[in-house]
Amino acid sequence: MKYALLLITALLITGCAEIKGAGRTIGHTTRDVTKQIGHTTRDVTREIGHGTRDTVKGIGNQIQNQ
Repeated sequence: MKYALLLITALLITGCAEIKGAGRTIGHTTRDVTKQIGHTTRDVTREIGHGTRDTVKGIGNQIQNQ
């Protein structure tokens, strides 16, 4: 009976460690993907803003030169 209890305890501990490892992998992957999405969004937004600014300045310069 004592050995059966030890075996069951060992199996539960091993199972918990595997679940913890899987959770960590999922968590880190999610963190990395969302970080990459955020950085890409920031870069695209910056480029759109700079393009818009340059276009508006160009139009303003054309109006002043007329």
